[in-house]
Amino acid sequence: MLRTDSLEILPFRPKQLNLADEIIKEYSNGEITVVWKPRTCIHSEKCWRGLGSVFQPKEKPWINVNGATSQEMMNQIDKCPSGALSWYFNDKELNDKYQEEKNRKETETIVEVTPNGPLMVYGNQRIKLTDGSEKSAHKVTAFCRCGQSSNKPYCDGTHQKVGFEG
Repeated sequence: MLRTDSLEILPFRPKQLNLADEIIKEYSNGEITVVWKPRTCIHSEKCWRGLGSVFQPKEKPWINVNGATSQEMMNQIDKCPSGALSWYFNDKELNDKYQEEKNRKETETIVEVTPNGPLMVYGNQRIKLTDGSEKSAHKVTAFCRCGQSSNKPYCDGTHQKVGFEG
């Protein structure tokens, strides 16, 4: 008989990968993995205001993948305006099938001016930068409107600090 009163439960530690300057953290509940890119985050607060049982900014780790169903998390993550949050199925076959279906759907480009915030562009984009280089973006891209971002042309959330109105 296994005695559970003597087992030590260790806190969950997210997997952290460093790719050049990008930090990627992954949190898995066994069915899906939630991916967070902190340097892409514009701190719109949509995640924790929409699903506070999972996204808890005052906690470490701040993502509790056991706080809701996988479907609830997927629905909320898909609302992330910056693309800093994403998810994938842990089952490779299921994930491939989902991605194939997702790619099959035709995507229109939608541009949204957020009050006192960035210009949000939804859909596939090819961005030509000032140095002449090009970058591809998919799903959601937040462009700076306040002129104060240290990551131009992209928003880094500085509009909140400087009190941008527009």
